[in-house]
Amino acid sequence: MVTGDTLGESLFKTLRTLEAAGDEHAEVSAEWLLEWVSGKNRAELHRDADEPLDLAKRFQLMAATARRSAGEPLQYITGSAPFRRFEIACEEGVLIPRPETELLVEFALEALRGRAGEELRVLDLCTGTGCVACAIAAEEPRARVWATDVAPEAVALARRNAEALGVASRVSVLEGDLAHALPAAFFGTLDLVVSNPPYVPSEVVDTLPEEVRDHEPRLALDGGEDGLGVVRRIVAEAPTLLAPDGLLALELFEDHAEAARELVESAPDAQGAPAFAQVRVERDLALRPRYLLARRRA
Repeated sequence: MVTGDTLGESLFKTLRTLEAAGDEHAEVSAEWLLEWVSGKNRAELHRDADEPLDLAKRFQLMAATARRSAGEPLQYITGSAPFRRFEIACEEGVLIPRPETELLVEFALEALRGRAGEELRVLDLCTGTGCVACAIAAEEPRARVWATDVAPEAVALARRNAEALGVASRVSVLEGDLAHALPAAFFGTLDLVVSNPPYVPSEVVDTLPEEVRDHEPRLALDGGEDGLGVVRRIVAEAPTLLAPDGLLALELFEDHAEAARELVESAPDAQGAPAFAQVRVERDLALRPRYLLARRRA
């Protein structure tokens, strides 16, 4: 398959193999794989097209191309994904970070930067790779983050990402269902509760692209019949977790943002009064309603 000695030949033959396999983004995939194998960026690949690719790297590229031809996500093949200004380790069994979630982090950071205090307490629910927790800790030095997930493989990977990004001293990754793993002493003291929860309606999961449906964990995708199963639980728990004026920030299925807004607006506190104020829906870069932000009433 990949028998050429140069970067240019290797790129061309990888591209043709992926096109024949039905990869809808064959050019992106071919460049991504060759960048990973060669250690060069896209511009360097084209600049150095006549440079030889040694035999060991050619075999590595052949193996990676075979995996991609079988539909495996690029991030699992290369073991990482870009997220904001970081590289986040990825592996089978844990949801791959999405560009949409980068904007969720931006909304969260914006809220934290507007708060006073030497320490800002953050809870990241359904942390997966830990990308949200690690990015917040790396970009806001005052942040002390707890991150939870029910999947042991996600917990282990998030801990490795926190170590690799140098934020493990301020990111505690806990195994447990939503906030149940958080020490009770921190309830009612959090400046931010953030989550990219499972939010895809069950019947929609089976219509997702094959590389998502067949490789990424359904547990991290399936939000129940209407996609709001986990969101409802987070909204119900958040009033007891957040400090007055603390922010709830959620990523959502685009068709259900208004339903989620209604859930938050009607959520009661312990006394039965409305728990949240300043409830708003924000759009992603494709102008889809994607994020829900709400303040805990003072």
